[in-house]
Amino acid sequence: MNVHVTKTVPITFKMVVDGYQKVRQGGKAAGIDNESWETFDKDVEKNLYVIWNRLASGSYHPQPVRETEIPKKDGKMRTLGIPTLRDRIAQCVVKDYMECKIDKDFHQHSYGYRPMKSGKEAIEQVRQNCFAYDWVIDMDISKFFDEIDHALLIKAVERVIEEKWVIMYVKRWLSAEVIDKDGIAKTRNGKGTPQGGVISPLLANLFLHFAFDKWMGIYHPQVAFVRYADDIVAHCYTKISAEQTLLSIKARLQQVGLRLNEQKTKLVYCKDYKRKEKHANVQFDFLGYSYQPRARKNPKERWLYTAFTAEISRSNQKKIREAVKETVYWRNTVIDIQQVAEMLNPKLRGWLNYYGLYSKDKLRMLMDYVEKKITGWIRKKYKITSVKASYAKLKSIRQEKPLLFYHWEKGY
Repeated sequence: MNVHVTKTVPITFKMVVDGYQKVRQGGKAAGIDNESWETFDKDVEKNLYVIWNRLASGSYHPQPVRETEIPKKDGKMRTLGIPTLRDRIAQCVVKDYMECKIDKDFHQHSYGYRPMKSGKEAIEQVRQNCFAYDWVIDMDISKFFDEIDHALLIKAVERVIEEKWVIMYVKRWLSAEVIDKDGIAKTRNGKGTPQGGVISPLLANLFLHFAFDKWMGIYHPQVAFVRYADDIVAHCYTKISAEQTLLSIKARLQQVGLRLNEQKTKLVYCKDYKRKEKHANVQFDFLGYSYQPRARKNPKERWLYTAFTAEISRSNQKKIREAVKETVYWRNTVIDIQQVAEMLNPKLRGWLNYYGLYSKDKLRMLMDYVEKKITGWIRKKYKITSVKASYAKLKSIRQEKPLLFYHWEKGY
C-alpha cells in the first residue's frame, strides 16, 4: 500500500499511522463504543485504513464522547471526556497538522502541551521571574475547558488556519454529543472542549493565545507571565501594578466568556532577605511546586538567609506517600526485594527526575519514608524483631546491590 496517497483532503495513510503510534502510547480507557486497543489491534491495518479513508474523503464524523469524573485536589470532581480510540487517532492527525503550522506563533512563555516545551522550563522561568519581580498574580480560571466559547474558538482557528477541512473537523469535534455517566446524551450548547480529547490542549492553547497572551503583550507589556495551558502566573514589580493588572485580567476574561475563581486567585508577595514587607500571602503553587520563603545557607560564608524559591508542594508530598503505600502490598512477604524494586522504580524515577530540580530537603524526607516502608517489609519478610537489625539488613542489601532502587542510584 502506498502510504503517501491522498484523496480530497491532504491526509496520507502515513499520517494516520503516525497518529496511531502516538495515541497508542497514551491512555487505555475505552470510549462510548467500548473498543479496546487489544480489539483494535487485531486488524490494525484495516482499521487504520478505514479511519484514513474517511478522514481523507471528508466523511469522518466523530462518535459521542463518554463523560467520566476523577477527584481533584480540593475533594471536588473533575469532568473528563473520553473519545473513542478511533476519534483519538483522527484528532491526533489533525492536531499534528495544525501544530506544524501554528506552534511557532505561540508566546515564548506558553509551555503547556507544546513540542520542544516542558513543565520543567515553565517551573524554572517562574523561579527566575520571582527573583526579578516582587509580586505574583496567582490565577485560577474557573472551569476553563468547560467554558471555552465555541464561536470565539472557531474564530481563532480561522485566524491561523486557511484549510476549510481543518475547520470542518474542529467544528465536528466541538459539537459532538456527550454521554454522561448515567447514559444520557447531552449537547455542549456552544461551550467547552473535553479534557481527555487529544486535540483539546492545542485548541485551549490557541484560545488563550488570543484571549490572554497577545492581549497581555498589547495592554500589559511590562508584566511577565508564564502559562502552562490554563495554569497562569503573572509577575509585577509593585503591589499597585499587580492589583490593577488583576482587575484588568478579570475584565478581559469576562469579555471572552471566562472568569477567575475568586477563592483560588490571589496576590503573592515574594518575600526574601531583601523584600521584608508584611503580606498575608507569601506562597503559591505551580505545576506541583510550592514557591515560598525558605531558609538557605550561603555556600561560601555559611550564614543563613531567606530565599524565595521552589520546592515540592505539600499536596504532592502527601500524594507520593499515598502512592508508596498503594504501589506495593507491604504485607506480602512471598515476593522478593527485586520485585519490590520493580514496582517502585518507575514511580521513583518520575518523582526524582521531576521534583529533584530544586530544594531537595523535602524529597529526601520522602525517600526516608520509602526506606522506612522497605525496612518494615524486610522485618516481616525475614522475621526480624529489631528495627536496628532490619535497617542493618537493608544496608547490607544496598552495599551488595547499590543500583537496586532508583533513589539509591541517585544518591538518596
